[in-house]
Amino acid sequence: MSDKNGPWGGGGGGGDDGNRNPWAVPPGGRPRPGGPKPTALDEFLRRARGPQGPGGGGGGFGGLPGGANARNLWLAVAALVVVLWLGLTSIHVIAPQQRGVVTVLGRYSETLGPGVNTTLPAPFAAVRRVDVENVRTIGFPSNGTSENLVLTGDQNIVDLSYTVSWNVTNPQDYVFEIKDPEETVRAVAEASMRAVMATVTLDQAIAGGKSAIAARAQDMMQNLLNQYHAGIAVQGVDIGRVDPPAKVRDAFKEVSAAQQEAQSQMNKARGYAQQVVAQAEGAARQFDLAYEQYRLAPDVTRRRMYYETLEQVLRSADKTVVGTPQGVQPYLPLPVTPRTPPAEETTVTSSARAGGGQ
Repeated sequence: MSDKNGPWGGGGGGGDDGNRNPWAVPPGGRPRPGGPKPTALDEFLRRARGPQGPGGGGGGFGGLPGGANARNLWLAVAALVVVLWLGLTSIHVIAPQQRGVVTVLGRYSETLGPGVNTTLPAPFAAVRRVDVENVRTIGFPSNGTSENLVLTGDQNIVDLSYTVSWNVTNPQDYVFEIKDPEETVRAVAEASMRAVMATVTLDQAIAGGKSAIAARAQDMMQNLLNQYHAGIAVQGVDIGRVDPPAKVRDAFKEVSAAQQEAQSQMNKARGYAQQVVAQAEGAARQFDLAYEQYRLAPDVTRRRMYYETLEQVLRSADKTVVGTPQGVQPYLPLPVTPRTPPAEETTVTSSARAGGGQ
């Protein structure tokens, strides 16, 4: 390998071309036809140096024009970047249902209305868009299927489901006064509903008190949000399911049926009592009327009452009336006529005789 007559020639770099490395670049700078191709790094360096040598002249970096042309090009690029920066960060289009809350260096500046508005460019000013017309809804329980157990005022537990609707009324307070608006509304709604349910009974919650409970919960929620300066308005509270827990639902139905039966019997008893009282009051009024007549004409009233009583007693008796002149004693050998019993008495007597014959 160290021999001058080796295949790669001697190491002295003599002038004989026969002893030179066949892959080395010739002194003229051009690679031999059979030699290796230049690498990407060599190509990049060659372009960065630009054309040199006789007649080459000086060029810009990467083949870009140099001198005055290069300065003009860079100024045009810089102007385009500035225009894009100002246009994208200073001009803001606010939709009709939105409001834009502007902060300058992190401090509140103004609220933009719908339309095209301009502000200082970023990073000096920032605009946060807030939708003030969208009505948001939060459901309890959140997944809609699990139980939401609430304690009532009479120490009973109910499974309660309801929804709360709200929207933004003050964008500035909405952005700066509360950190997580949705979680704040959820916590306020749950606390208000549990506070209201703790003041009503189970019957009021299940029967016809849903609307009153929803109205009270909405008022309490709005008062709390106003104290927080949340910039939120509660649009409504809708109560859906008010049932006993699933584990005691059958027993609760039995208790409800027993309560309804007891209420029905009490209604019947009240009706009978009212009927008896009405009859007694009618008899008392008739007695008062008779007493007034007796007080005005005692003899006539006494005789009339005597005749009425005698008529009632003798109405069902067998009678024979004989009219005789004065001073004559009648004698009538009348046979004893059997008394004709009423229809009911005849039926009873016949039944008794039939039974005795047997």
